[in-house]
Formats: sequence, structure tokens, C-alpha cells
Amino acid sequence: MKIGFGSDHTAVELKLELIQHLKEQGHECIDYGTYASGVRMDYPVPGRAVAEAVMKGEVDKGVLICGTGVGISLAANKVPGIRAAVCSEPYTARLTVQHNNANIIAMGARVVGTELAKMIVDEFFNAQYEGGRHEARIRMIADIEKEYGASWEKGAENT
Repeated sequence: MKIGFGSDHTAVELKLELIQHLKEQGHECIDYGTYASGVRMDYPVPGRAVAEAVMKGEVDKGVLICGTGVGISLAANKVPGIRAAVCSEPYTARLTVQHNNANIIAMGARVVGTELAKMIVDEFFNAQYEGGRHEARIRMIADIEKEYGASWEKGAENT
């Protein structure tokens, strides 16, 4: 699997640990930044970069990390077709794929340690979307996105 990674400056070390962990499992990992912990990076930048890579099919799925995982996931979820979920433990990481067909996992470097983060990504990447009863809900989310995407574009013209 081809996986895109992104982090802000607070999470570079954890991101590098997870890249190594997943490479050892045979995954191809692409780092969309930031690359240095001492250089400030606002989380929307890598959040958007990874989300756009997933949307365009340049990578299969993504991993995003900031201080809490929340901010970077909010940025990613603005990209059409992205379902980024913040997970701080393995159970939710598995279910977010099985039930929500999430294509990006986000976590907080200030929330989870390295070994827990490895367990979280392992559950996320080993899970399979169940479809079935969950498919209607995924379509409902996509419908909301389409409805507000059109409204947002119209509202942006007036600014």
C-alpha cells in the first residue's frame, strides 16, 4: 500500500517512527512534510497536502499527526471525499475503517506514545471496510459534502 504522511512541527519524530514501522511491513511511504521539528509548520498545510494526495489517488491512504490530531484532521476533512478520523486507541482505528471507510487516520503526538501509535496504525491498515449497512451512511456524508460544497462556492463569489 502507498501511504501519505503529514505532520506539523510537534509530531515530526513520531511521524518518522511510524514511517519506519510501516516500511518494515512493506508499505511505500511518502512524506508530505514537515521535515524538521525545529521549523514551525501550521497543521493545515500538511493536512491538506496528504488529503489532496489521497483524493487524487497518488496514495491509497494517509496518516496525519499534530499535537492532538484534531486540527490536522479538520483541515484534511475539508477536501472532498476525505474521511479523516482522529484515533487515540486501536479499537476506534479499526472501526473507523470497518464502518466509516476512513481513508486517513489522525492522531496526536502529545496524546499517544510511539508504541500505542504503532498499534493504532496497524489496526487502521489491517482493517477492511464492511460495506453493507454502512454504505448508506457513507453516501449520506458524501451528499452533505456535495450540498455544502455547492453552497460554499456560491457564498465565496460574494466575498
